[in-house]
Amino acid sequence: MITRPQARDALRRIGGQPDSEIDLAEGAMALAALEQPRVDLTAYRRHLTTLADEVAVALRQRPDGLDARVDALISVLIGRHDYHGDAETYDDLSNANLLQVIDRRRGLPVALGILYLTTARAQGWTIVGLNFPGHFLVRLEYRSERIILDPFNQGQVRTVVDLRELLKATAGAAAELEPTHYAAVGNRDVLLRLQNNLKLRHLRADRVDKAAEVLDSMLLFAPNEPSLWRESGLLQAHLGNFSAAIGALETFMALAAGDQSLHQTAMLVQQLKNRLN
Repeated sequence: MITRPQARDALRRIGGQPDSEIDLAEGAMALAALEQPRVDLTAYRRHLTTLADEVAVALRQRPDGLDARVDALISVLIGRHDYHGDAETYDDLSNANLLQVIDRRRGLPVALGILYLTTARAQGWTIVGLNFPGHFLVRLEYRSERIILDPFNQGQVRTVVDLRELLKATAGAAAELEPTHYAAVGNRDVLLRLQNNLKLRHLRADRVDKAAEVLDSMLLFAPNEPSLWRESGLLQAHLGNFSAAIGALETFMALAAGDQSLHQTAMLVQQLKNRLN
């Protein structure tokens, strides 16, 4: 059983860890537990172990190699457990909650991607999330070979042509592939991307208070990200929480030496202080 304070403590511990030591699944489950206080994580951890064990068994049935590893992942995550993208109710908040994704067997690209990353890494495989805009993808590597998989679309292998079409669908017809779109992202960035989905949905629904709560959770595991402090300060100011806004904006200024918005932010802090006096 994990309580909300325990989940926050777990996220704070992640905030102090090197990126390579972050356990993605544990981080995502802690974030989910903030929305489901006093949830028992035992069955979810057992399920993750089952996925890893079943992939190991599937791979033993054929010679190792990149194609064999892809087939093992797909046969377990898709064939046996029916994980798939939720295209029908894409904006449902539960699609970004790993516990509910496991319960429902459907979710957003990044939530499903965490399952791919966790399951593959349990085998000792090299797999990373990619900095592809608007649609989370993973890249599995074996020796000198690489392959890009789409967790949202049943683990489909994505070619350069596919990626170009995906990019134009999300970023506009004028968008073109760039090297940064293939760049690997760290574990902390994956968790940030997961939470960013929730934040944006709350903002679209004009729930600034809920968006501010999501930002608070992001700052627990990414306390050195200046942009998050600035955004948190702006949302807290919008909500009328001037003391919290001042604290967040001052933290931003301390972390963001040389940022172009420092002067503007300093003026805003002074205005907020004047309103408190």
